[in-house]
Parts: sequence; C-alpha cells; structure tokens
Amino acid sequence: MKTRRQPNPSPANAVAAFSLIEVLTALGLVGILFLSVYTGLGTGFAVIGVARENLRATQVMQEKLETLRLYSWDQINSNGFIPKTFTAPYQPGGGTNSGLIYSGTLTLTNFPGTESYCTNLRLVTVELKWTSGSAPRTRQMQTAVSRYGLQNYIY
Repeated sequence: MKTRRQPNPSPANAVAAFSLIEVLTALGLVGILFLSVYTGLGTGFAVIGVARENLRATQVMQEKLETLRLYSWDQINSNGFIPKTFTAPYQPGGGTNSGLIYSGTLTLTNFPGTESYCTNLRLVTVELKWTSGSAPRTRQMQTAVSRYGLQNYIY
C-alpha cells in the first residue's frame, strides 16, 4: 500500500475559526433576541389582562342596565328602590383573596330633549371605576328607559 504524503496546508486551505469579537457580537444579538421575546410575551399578557378587566366591566354595566329595564315605571321613579351605588368583584383566578373590586354608580335623570314624549323617558347612566395595578380606570354606559317599554310586555 502506497501512502502519499500531503504537503503542508497553505493559509488559504487552513481551517478558519471565529474570532473573539465575532463570538461576542453573536452572543449580544442572541441576548437581544431573547430579551425581545420575553418583553413581547410580558406585554401580550398585560394587554390580555386589561382586555379581560374591560370585558368584565362591560358585563357588569350591561347586567345593571338590563335589570333596570324590567322594573316598572313606578319602581324606577320611586326614591330608594334602585340603589345608587354598588360593587362587583372580579376574580380571574377563581380565588377568594385576589382580584379587583369594581365600584359603580347608577344615575337616573330626565331625558334631555324638547319633544313631547321626553316626559315618558329617563336617562340611565352606569359608571364603573376600578384600579388596575396603579392605573385608575373608568367606564360608562348610558341608555334610555321608557314608560311604555319592555316591562309592560313581560308583566
């Protein structure tokens, strides 16, 4: 068996390695990539949390307004029948200690307008306030209730 001896490799054929600067640059880019991914995930979860709080606030306000629509005209206009303030809990994890408390106010006023039927309407405003983290938040919903509205068809 004949073996051939290979000549010494030339610098052009030598195996190239990464320099220290190239390695540090690559590690910096990978670090920025991981930081961006984790920041994006954290921001996404925060946005979902705020959206859940807003959805719960909308549900609470809608519940109050839909309940009010079933009252008779005399009940709506009597003093003290409809509570002016209320609270509603929100526990996203299902626990008893964690969660938010929504504080709400319900205001009944005369319907604005000059038409002849405006005396048969009341403007209802439901406002909710809560604190999400350190940010105070508020939502408001309004509707009109009629003397000859939905409650006459149900009762």
